Amino acid sequence: MTTKAAYALKLPHSVKNAAQRLAAIDGVSLNQFIAVAVAEKIGALESAEAFLKQRAGKAKPSDMKSILRRAPRGEVITSDQAA
Repeated sequence: MTTKAAYALKLPHSVKNAAQRLAAIDGVSLNQFIAVAVAEKIGALESAEAFLKQRAGKAKPSDMKSILRRAPRGEVITSDQAA
C-alpha cells in the first residue's frame, strides 16, 4: 500500500490557473496533475544525474588536457569572457 503525505502548496495564481486548466484538459484533478508533474521532474533529474555520473566515471583528466591542447589559440572573444 502506498502512503501519502499532505503538503500545503503555495503557488502563484498564474501557475495554479495554468495547472488547473491543463488538469481539466487531461481530465484529472489538480492534485493528481501536480503529483504527476513532480514525479516527472524527479524522474528527469535523477535520470540526468545517473547519466552524468556514469559519463564522469569514465573521464580522465589526461583526456581533457589532450582535447584542450587541440583547441585553436587566439584572442578571447569579449562575449566569451567571464564577467
